[in-house]
Amino acid sequence: MELSERKKKILCMAVEEYIKDCSPITSGGIKDVTSLNCSTATLRSELNALEAMGFLKQLHTSGGRIPTAQGYRYYVEHLLENAEASEKELDNVKELISSKTSSLNEIVSGIAKIVSEATNYPTVIMVDGMDNLVLTDFKIIPLLEDKVMVLIGTIAGYINQTLDVSASIEDCNNASIYLTKHFKGETIGFMIENIEELEEGMLSEIEAFQNVVNSLIKGLKKLNSQRYLNVRREGSAKLLENKNEVEDAKKILNVLDDEKELSNMMELEGNGNIEVTVADENASCSVVKAPICVKGKQLASIGVIGPQRMDYAGIASALKVVIDNLNNLKGE
Repeated sequence: MELSERKKKILCMAVEEYIKDCSPITSGGIKDVTSLNCSTATLRSELNALEAMGFLKQLHTSGGRIPTAQGYRYYVEHLLENAEASEKELDNVKELISSKTSSLNEIVSGIAKIVSEATNYPTVIMVDGMDNLVLTDFKIIPLLEDKVMVLIGTIAGYINQTLDVSASIEDCNNASIYLTKHFKGETIGFMIENIEELEEGMLSEIEAFQNVVNSLIKGLKKLNSQRYLNVRREGSAKLLENKNEVEDAKKILNVLDDEKELSNMMELEGNGNIEVTVADENASCSVVKAPICVKGKQLASIGVIGPQRMDYAGIASALKVVIDNLNNLKGE
């Protein structure tokens, strides 16, 4: 639905003022906080029109108006067209995601923590694209009790796996060299799909450390088939601060404990942009989410969860910082 520029400004102001202090907006309030050159009567008429169109509603006949789910949705859709990354509160994101010594789990957890603390809302990251990670190197180290530790280097951090297999130092070194030689610069998905073909053609080269390679592939297949959810609850306490939204807060906290519902909520449409679901009769909470991509390939999705009345602009800005920096991450 197309709105005039004046109606857009009034609706955005109504949403932003309500997000800020939970106060219904009036024509007098709009006149005080905008530079619109029109009378209170005209503003009142515009508010009436926005209410008739379903963007605003009145809680009481003589009271001000508050946004509806439709109003929030319109605000968010137009807001995200011009979302800009702001690094004021997230300067440490670059340092975290460009670290070559951090494990993937540490990076995922760190990003979720940073975004949650910056936005004051719970944050969820769902890793669901492990096969898209580009490999940089392998380090395989023999341990005691018939185990080896594998450090799988990727451009987004390393993956640590412990395998139940017995192997000598020489076999581990050879396996490390072999895997790095043949799969550096390829994705984990490519490696899983092509390792058997390579084994057949180079059986003599890898025969001595065949058990290490087979166990590693089995472990990677299992890892790739599992969704990894990391939930950071920083900001959860804020949800309970507003007495008028306690029930909404309880719904959100219940969702954070429901892995299946969280997974469904974190699904993306696949357009590569920030997406928003606004809480209404069909959704128990709002979520602002975005894909986490590395070198153009999706690794995970990140989402900030909250009530209908939450700071969509600040959240979109925080997510923009993360996704822009990850997209610009370069491999070795």
